[in-house]
Amino acid sequence: MVERVETMTLAEFVRLYDTEGPFEIINGEMVKLSPTLAGHGDKAKTIYDAILIFDPQKKLVLAYFDVPFVLLASADWVRGSRVPDIMVFRAERMAQYRADNPDWEDKPFVLVPDLVVEVISANDIYTDVDTKVERYLEDGVQVVWVLDAKRKAIKVQRQGTYQTLHVGNILKGDEVIPGFEIAVKAIFE
Repeated sequence: MVERVETMTLAEFVRLYDTEGPFEIINGEMVKLSPTLAGHGDKAKTIYDAILIFDPQKKLVLAYFDVPFVLLASADWVRGSRVPDIMVFRAERMAQYRADNPDWEDKPFVLVPDLVVEVISANDIYTDVDTKVERYLEDGVQVVWVLDAKRKAIKVQRQGTYQTLHVGNILKGDEVIPGFEIAVKAIFE
């Protein structure tokens, strides 16, 4: 369901998200999110767990599951929001964000993630997912991983480049999670 939203304060965003359930604001439209299905959640959790096991002390990155981030038009006015399946921030960026925003726990992240993971669900339309990836990159996300369970493939996309990994390949954290590696096969088993 899509609803037109002209303006929204950060406080109103938080209230609506709490009372109406998860939604994104994309180009002035409030788009309600569908519930996550079990297979979808399982693939996202596999990546999330692998990141936590790789960096249990959170010295390199912090990963979040189904949490929104917002884009502000000005100090308190939301112009957009996204809810990736997983978002990852470099630890030093998150430390600075928390230091600059003592009330950070009481609102969505007002910080664009370094890496985003999207899992394609059975009810997703691939062109919609592709458009979502383009928006993430326009927002400033460095890397987007798109997991496609049907094809057992992961599309790794950066501004202007992408590669597709299949069973037999290794997914690497590269510049966002240096040293992180997981076999594509392990994600889809």
